Amino acid sequence: MAEPTIQQLFDLSGKVALVTGGARNLGRDMASALAEAGADVAITGRSLEAAQKTAAEIAADTGRKIVGFACDVRYEDQVASLVDAVLAEFGKIDILVNNAGNVVSTPDNKPLEQRPIEEWDFTIGVNLTGVFLCSKHVVARAMKPAGSGVIVNIGSVAGMAGKDYRVYNGTPMGGVTIDYAAAKGGVINMTREMACWLSQYNIRVNCISPGGFWRKQPEQFVQQYNYLVPMGRMGQDGKEMKGAVVYLASEASSYVTGINLPVDGGMTAW
Repeated sequence: MAEPTIQQLFDLSGKVALVTGGARNLGRDMASALAEAGADVAITGRSLEAAQKTAAEIAADTGRKIVGFACDVRYEDQVASLVDAVLAEFGKIDILVNNAGNVVSTPDNKPLEQRPIEEWDFTIGVNLTGVFLCSKHVVARAMKPAGSGVIVNIGSVAGMAGKDYRVYNGTPMGGVTIDYAAAKGGVINMTREMACWLSQYNIRVNCISPGGFWRKQPEQFVQQYNYLVPMGRMGQDGKEMKGAVVYLASEASSYVTGINLPVDGGMTAW
């Protein structure tokens, strides 16, 4: 039997992907990438209107079946209902991208010694608990019965190393919070644990940890951030997460599980 070509290894035709937080930013980029590679895609947002709008746009661009759903991944009842709805609509879930999360960088951000427990709970809930809940329900009700699947978690360089807060000097930005860093560090190591446990069911689990991506941040912040990156620039939306997620979601990475892939211009390589 002939070995698959490189095009076949990256082809996602016939696959169904669920991308949480896929209505905007990097989540939208990754949902688009999976659709461009041939997958049908369910995307979520806390706003149903936003999720449906993005779904329609991606469907128009790619010709794939893209459906938007509302879900707040902090709540198990909503996650369970989401998985039911996606299975009813598509019949299966082959790929789960746990992207839903939040990072807020405003002057109102409180440092460790002033951080309210309510803000800690919210950030941990969205960024860490949500990954657990979505993985739990998709594995139990879709991937484990099918005997296969791929999970791609989204971490962050904030979960890999401490932040150089000098990058925020002279800007109106408050910086990444202690709870966000803790949550993303948890996602990275949960990826390893999930990969070890789920390998017996032919389910692969990997993580992508983005660095800073340009989204019209203040010019001074961008310049100071670029100085911290060997490649001398921030990531580009619409481009630089696409290859990573398709690689990890496809047969091109069939012998890869439990890794954390930084997409950070070399920031964590210093």
